[in-house]
Amino acid sequence: MAQWIADDDNNPVPDESGPEGAGVPPAAEGGDDQPPAAANDDGDLHLDLDGYEGPIDVLLNLARDQKVDLKKISILELADQYLAFVARARKLRLELAADYLVMAAWLAYLKSRLLLPEPPGDGEPTGVELAAALAFQLQRLEAMQKAGQAMLDLPQLGRDTFMRGAPEPMKVVDVPVYELSLYDLLKAYGTHPGRKREAMLQIQPLNLFSMDDALKRIGDFIGRTLDWTMLQNFLPEGLRQPLQRRAAVAATFAASLELARSGVINLRQDSLFGPIYLKRADPDRRDTANEVTPS
Repeated sequence: MAQWIADDDNNPVPDESGPEGAGVPPAAEGGDDQPPAAANDDGDLHLDLDGYEGPIDVLLNLARDQKVDLKKISILELADQYLAFVARARKLRLELAADYLVMAAWLAYLKSRLLLPEPPGDGEPTGVELAAALAFQLQRLEAMQKAGQAMLDLPQLGRDTFMRGAPEPMKVVDVPVYELSLYDLLKAYGTHPGRKREAMLQIQPLNLFSMDDALKRIGDFIGRTLDWTMLQNFLPEGLRQPLQRRAAVAATFAASLELARSGVINLRQDSLFGPIYLKRADPDRRDTANEVTPS
């Protein structure tokens, strides 16, 4: 006869362990007087009622499938087997014995409600209603288990399906197709020798305003004016490119500093970053080269 045991989650599993299993609880007092198959070697509850043996969760599952009729179970045998189990499991797992007792008590109550006539007007659920509620709970549990098993049966990444590894480059071979006329071929052939000629690098000189030019220009214009004149008035005309204008300003400013150092002209700047004015120096005061007016 097949034996069933309850695991830690109270789910029915076949008992494949032999009578020499480890963790055998001590036998209760009375020894041979105990009912048969009250508890197996590992301390799990077993029932032997009307030819059926199994833990209480298996009994409930079979009751759902109507393989075991609750009306035919003897309450006396049920109570005796539970007492024998509690006597053996008292020193090991009291919480396990309490769970089994709660389930057995509820089954005994359900059987009594099914056997006894219903008292009129007691306001409590009838035995038929309790049995229907139990069947509904079992059906809901079965649906949850089937849904969970269906999810576990789906292909899982890393077990049933695997991602691709490193990307594999696709080799592309380009085959050129030329559609040219005879004129195009001759033209390409004629221009090919010219490509091998080395071109000489020629740097065009920049036509910039030098400092010598600025010295000559300031020297020519400084004698014609007696008043202070802005530095920009000494720049040459026709400076269209920004590079040429910047070079002319720098050369004129450097030339004015050189002339001021020599005592030829005087420089003046009224404010910070303001315009610079030039004036011909007094010949009698050439020794005082620079005249700087503070801002």
